[in-house]
Amino acid sequence: MKVGNINIALIGNPNVGKTSVFNQLTGLNQQVGNYPGITVEKKVGICKLASNLKATILDLPGTYSLNASSLDENVVIELLLNKNDKDYPDVAIVVTEVENLKRNLLLFTQIKDLEIPTILVINMADRMSYKGITLDIPYLEKMLKTKVALISSRKNEGIDELKNLIIKYKNIPTDPCLNASEIDPIYFDNLRKAFPNQLLYKLWLVITQDVNFVDLDRKELPNPSFTKSKEDLKRLQHKETIKRYQFINEVLKVGQTVDINSAKDLRSRLDRILMHKVYGYLIFFGILMLIFQSIFDWSSVPMDFIDGSFATFSSFAKSHLPPGILTDLIAEGIIPGLGGIVIFIPQIAFLFLFISVLEESGYMSRVVFLMDKVMRRFGLSGKSVVPLISGTACAIPAIMAARNIENWKERLITILVTPFTTCSARLPVYAILISLIIPDKRLFGVFNMQGLTLMTLYMLGFGMAIFSAYILNKILKINSNSYFVVEMPSYKVPMFKNVAINVVEKTKSFVFGAGKIILALSVILWFLGSHGPDKTFHNADQIVEQQLKSKTISGEKEDLVASYKLENSYIGMLGKTIEPVIKPLGYDWKIGIAVVSSFAAREVFVGTLATIYSVGSHSDEETTIKNKMAAEVHPITGAKIFNFATGVSLLLFYAFAMQCISTLAITKKETNTWKWPMVQLVFMSGFAYVVCLIAYQILK
Repeated sequence: MKVGNINIALIGNPNVGKTSVFNQLTGLNQQVGNYPGITVEKKVGICKLASNLKATILDLPGTYSLNASSLDENVVIELLLNKNDKDYPDVAIVVTEVENLKRNLLLFTQIKDLEIPTILVINMADRMSYKGITLDIPYLEKMLKTKVALISSRKNEGIDELKNLIIKYKNIPTDPCLNASEIDPIYFDNLRKAFPNQLLYKLWLVITQDVNFVDLDRKELPNPSFTKSKEDLKRLQHKETIKRYQFINEVLKVGQTVDINSAKDLRSRLDRILMHKVYGYLIFFGILMLIFQSIFDWSSVPMDFIDGSFATFSSFAKSHLPPGILTDLIAEGIIPGLGGIVIFIPQIAFLFLFISVLEESGYMSRVVFLMDKVMRRFGLSGKSVVPLISGTACAIPAIMAARNIENWKERLITILVTPFTTCSARLPVYAILISLIIPDKRLFGVFNMQGLTLMTLYMLGFGMAIFSAYILNKILKINSNSYFVVEMPSYKVPMFKNVAINVVEKTKSFVFGAGKIILALSVILWFLGSHGPDKTFHNADQIVEQQLKSKTISGEKEDLVASYKLENSYIGMLGKTIEPVIKPLGYDWKIGIAVVSSFAAREVFVGTLATIYSVGSHSDEETTIKNKMAAEVHPITGAKIFNFATGVSLLLFYAFAMQCISTLAITKKETNTWKWPMVQLVFMSGFAYVVCLIAYQILK
């Protein structure tokens, strides 16, 4: 009896177990070589199917689709389009795997369009029970117009059934399972008329490939009137891919059932806990608490070191360089300005270290999925959670973290509302004001009233961010379709190299991006605070000395001169100029200067008051500042300046106002326009003004 031979092409996405199937079918009957003229590996094996039939199986390189973008994919397409090739298959076997069937079926539907008898192999069937997956094989065979072999190449299950299907390959339908030409019927009709003897989908593939074929000629179209540009062809390719996925989705809706609750593998078990509607949120907030504690604890050491180093460096420059404006600029403008940039590096690095680890481990995708339903009610995305939470450390890296949000409207809203969350720079301001106006007593004998006030301010900031997002979502007329698509990757141990690269790149982006703007504005503020327009500023030493001699003032001369200079500097004049505006809020011109100075950074508020009240260099700084502030009275009425009404007004101002140049700079960088930072500035500060006005007028 004569032995027949058939050619089989084994095709599939990478990592679907195609080589295992090849090994099971061919055993030791394999040869490895290269395709003629190229270095892509070629594996050929012989499989005995029956006493009178054997098959030559060609294991083609892994490919995701028939839209070639690499030499490997080019090899697959060349073979499938060239019927004259000696290896042209009598039957194609497309190997898929049970967990990624949707993605794998794209290639299958394309090969079906080439009208080659095609068997669909679904590999890793032994994992179905672990994953809670069930398949309706008869339905899949009907809709995909093929025969399906459910196998486990790892356990050698289903291989005999596959061989039986190969033997009967002539019974497999060669019809396409969908009509891809519907993406542009006129174009495809013209193509069909121009090449009536050619397979339509083969023509389409030849026209749209970017690569050059070795054994295929690209003939010019005889009627160029309906030819399309490369851009139009790309658009049609995208439409084709969308149409195929729409078809696959419809088929799998019925043909595949995934029950996560019955899955038994480790990943599914972890998902059931980490994405649980109750435990999932509790675990997430527990992790966040751990991250924030770590950020504050770990970053405080390098931040203190950086702060101290720059202060020492500034003093060194001041004492060793020749006196003059240039030395003042270096010692009081440039060095502190650089310090104001570098000091954020530890917080940024630690924050992105944690974010990178969560992303690399696969957990962040679960968080995004978990939070999406909650955040979407307020016009935000699940991905907005990371920036909002990060904002409690610092708004700058938090706004940078919004880059992960693909939808522009959601990303913009996240950027605009993130500064409402209470950052660490507000803490010194809150601490001193709370200690001035809230008694250090316990409520119900348990809760410290000052601590409760601080917690209320944190909640107020987060609540305002969510409320603002809701309002902005209603106001902003930005057309952007929101499709929430997130792939759940497998859990894995983070790679140190990937984490390190991410942390370094994000930190560099901050230092060399926003840093330039921060430094420039710091220098401007130094100039305004250390220069004045008339003799009262320049003769501060003599004037203060005379006042000390006449005993009209008292205190350390150095602090009194600094305070006098500040009062008569440009920024001091600005404080007096704005006094009519801030007076209804309960602030005098001195508080006005502190408010204006702290526009560079909120924590400057305390330092400015220290200078104004002539206590800047004292060792027991905080207590002295507090005592001085507590003792400050109105020169005419004798009433306390920092009373309850003024204190509450100031707390609300720092809770809501945009008092941070660095945040404005990073918003400009992320939105690539000054429009949104200005909107942020006006909205936040305007809102803060109105709230403070109402609060002070009610409480005074």
